[in-house]
Amino acid sequence: MKLLEGKTALVTGGARGIGREIVLTFAKNGANVAFSDISFDENAQNLEKEANSFGTKCKGFESDASSFEGSKELIDSVIKEFGQVDVLVNNAGITRDNLFMRMTEENWDDVIRVNLKSAFNLTHAVQRQMLKQRSGSIINMSSVVGLGGNAGQSNYAASKAGMIGFTKSIAQELGSRNIRCNAIAPGFIETEMTDKLSDEVKKNWAETIPLKRAGKPEDVANAAIFLASELSGYVTGQVITVCGGMTK
Repeated sequence: MKLLEGKTALVTGGARGIGREIVLTFAKNGANVAFSDISFDENAQNLEKEANSFGTKCKGFESDASSFEGSKELIDSVIKEFGQVDVLVNNAGITRDNLFMRMTEENWDDVIRVNLKSAFNLTHAVQRQMLKQRSGSIINMSSVVGLGGNAGQSNYAASKAGMIGFTKSIAQELGSRNIRCNAIAPGFIETEMTDKLSDEVKKNWAETIPLKRAGKPEDVANAAIFLASELSGYVTGQVITVCGGMTK
């Protein structure tokens, strides 16, 4: 039996990067998967087709995770299409990096709205279904930056640290209904975002990591599989770092 057979998962920000890998890994492991992104473009269409090739159902939705009403409509659409939501992965996120002295109010507000408020929006919208089912797994995508901070990323670090506090609180509130909530804190992962860095910067960064390499999206997806499945049935309110040992 596949680890997620019979489950339905929703992954926000699912068309690219880590989100895309989570969608594919969940589908390979037997889950029916819904994913959302700010636009349903060619990347989303290709992902939907690839995920469906594993013999489970996958459908993409165009949705703004930072919108409270939009998130409610998304959950309603997913339930109408799939009948249930067993796993929610709050993965939607952006960066607007800058030194604090140069950071604008818009830079700050955009990152907090997309990265942190989206987790509130989707969790708030899905809780009724999970409470009705008396089961569920909520996985919030944080970052090692949320644990240790990083110069030039005060907005991003604040959003990811806030997600950890949110995770621990939801775990305490919903645990009695068999709803688990955990966070994943990736480190330096090879994605479209890090591809913009020079080879020298990437090499120097990798040298600071005990495993001496950047992580891959599948490394994060494998942690998500654990938290989504019954293998982690007694795990809630935790932060799993996927960082090659870079956090102390």
